[in-house]
Formats: sequence, structure tokens, C-alpha cells
Amino acid sequence: MKEVKHLWRQNRCLTKYGKHLTMRIDDFQKPTRTHVLCSNWREWEQPIIWFQNATDAVAAQFFLKNVHSEMREAASDLFGRPEELHYRANVFGELTRILISPSRDVEWAVNWALNGGRDPDIALHMRMMMNRSVRARQAAVDCVRKSIYNLQMTTKPKVVLVSDTPSVVKDIALSLEEFAEVVHFDYEHFEGNISGNTNKLNNLNFRAKDWGPAPRWVAFVDFFLASRAKHAVISGAHRRVGTTYAQLIAALAAAYRIDENASNQSTITFLSSFQSNLLSEGLKNQIGWGHVWNRFAGPLSCERQPNQCALTPVVPPAWWDGLWQSAIPRDAQRMEAYGIKLSGFGTFDESHLNHFCRVRKIPVVVIQLI
Repeated sequence: MKEVKHLWRQNRCLTKYGKHLTMRIDDFQKPTRTHVLCSNWREWEQPIIWFQNATDAVAAQFFLKNVHSEMREAASDLFGRPEELHYRANVFGELTRILISPSRDVEWAVNWALNGGRDPDIALHMRMMMNRSVRARQAAVDCVRKSIYNLQMTTKPKVVLVSDTPSVVKDIALSLEEFAEVVHFDYEHFEGNISGNTNKLNNLNFRAKDWGPAPRWVAFVDFFLASRAKHAVISGAHRRVGTTYAQLIAALAAAYRIDENASNQSTITFLSSFQSNLLSEGLKNQIGWGHVWNRFAGPLSCERQPNQCALTPVVPPAWWDGLWQSAIPRDAQRMEAYGIKLSGFGTFDESHLNHFCRVRKIPVVVIQLI
């Protein structure tokens, strides 16, 4: 924003052309204050739009159901058809590749973990929240085996292991080492000091159960290390599979694999490892607004399934258009506040949304910056 203000003044946009620098704010998380479904954003005059609280992959995909055809077409160009989950552009992976890159120190740590060797074939992320579930561990190992079998590799595969729970890393590594080379970033043996204040961060207990005991900077190293995977990214968990962290790893890995000048391009497969106890009641516990399996958690999800190594879309769905997708009651109630009345099968009445948009009055929030 500082750079935009500088350029606005440098080019005398206000003094020469009489154009103020303004920003329009649209708060996605407040249905009474958002224009995400009812307005044609292409007609807005403000040069900057802050889509506030659009913190996951869902918010931007709401434009796919906007009442204005121009908005729907623009969203479809970005995200493709919402019912064709595995044939959509890797939007967030490409954006991440362009906007985010590892610092020199993080890159050094990644290369240190690889010990000068080749990039990993598979990345396994285990979101265990300090739990040592044997079922989760075994399901993940079986999923890695299946992935290796499908790849038909002739050399010993290389697997990078990432987890928020250090004890799980040791347990799974023992099983994986029977058939794969295992790579893990052990920050305790790393001689670098990326944070500049290691002792302070090592004693940080804030959300340790949620994020793990490692310093926060370790997550950046793990992220860019796992995104170097050449063939597959696998997400396993104690409770919720396919976290945002794992989604972005898979998306960035897929973006890295696309090189128009490369003759031997490889594609990334994103897999979710479910142990059977997570599927006893279908996917009803795979909740979370931006969660990759949330749109499958409704009454159509099948109960009492065995372990699954499930092909997972790189772009999480925001709607319920695909086969076997259905909404949980909490999401159906939440969508009603946006003007969407969902059926048990995830469909909705477009005429109801059109009427909703015609009669409601939404405040316009604009801030003058210059």
C-alpha cells in the first residue's frame, strides 16, 4: 500500500487529474455487509478493493454463483466449473508460486535437509496435534505404499516427512524406511538461526498443541521442503485431513512442476489418508469452512468405510455441485444468510437468490487514502 500511495503522488493523480486514491471494503464474513453474490464488481469505480476476511480458498469462489453473468464468467475463467473438481486450474498454487518464495536462509535450510541430494518424490504431511494415533500412522504408510506402486518407480523413492508432532515423525520414519529414503528437517540439529532469536522462540508455548512445539520458522522450512515433491503430496491427520497447509503444499508443488520448456514434466497427485475411525460416520467430522472435504461432509457421505487413500482436488470446492456433495446443517444455515437456500443435495433456487439481492440494501464502505 505504501508503494501504491507513493506512485499515486509521484504521478500527480490527485493534483493533475483530480483522482482520489480510494479503497472499497467488502467484508466476506459478514453476510449483511458483503456484495460477493449480489453486485457486479467490474463496475465499481474504486481503484482498490479490500475483500476483507477472505482468508481461505472459499471466498473468491463465491463469485461463481454471483447473480451477474459477467462476474460468473470471470470466476469460471479462474476456477473452472465447480462440479469438475479435478479439472480446474491450480489458481492458488500459481499465485503462491508468483507471490511467495523462500528467503535465502530458508532455501539454505531446505537444501541442508536434502543434504545436496535430489528432490523428494513424495511429501507426507501429518497433522496430529500431539496425538500418536497408530491407525493414522498405519493408514498414511499404506497410502505412501499405494502412491509408490502407482508411480511404478524403478529406484528407491524419496519421501519427505512433515508433522507438527515430533514423536510421530520418528514413529512413521521407522515404517517408511523399510521401502523408502526418508527426509525430515530436524531443526534441533540445524546450525543456522533463521529467526535471529532462537532461544526466545524455542520457549514459545503459544498454541503449542495446535501448531506443535517447534519454532514458528520451522513451518516455513517444512513448507518449502515439502513443496519440492515431484509426484505426490499426501495429507494424514489425527482428526481433520487435508488442512490448508497441506492444500497449499500440494498446490505449490503442482505449480513448480509446470515448465513449458521441460521435456519430462511430472504432475502432482494430492491424496488424503483416512483411517477407518475417521469414516465411521462418513465425513461429518471433516468440518471447517475452507476445508477440502467440508463440501462432502453432509448426509450423502458414506458411513463405515475402510481406510482410504483418496484422490483430492488441489483447489478445495466452495459449492456443492459435484457428485456426493452435500451440506452439513451448520453450513446450510450459514448460506441462508447469504441468500442461498440449500437442498439436501447441495442445490439451490437461483430465483430466490435473485429476489434476495433485489430487496436487500447493502451499505457501501469506502475509505479515502489520498
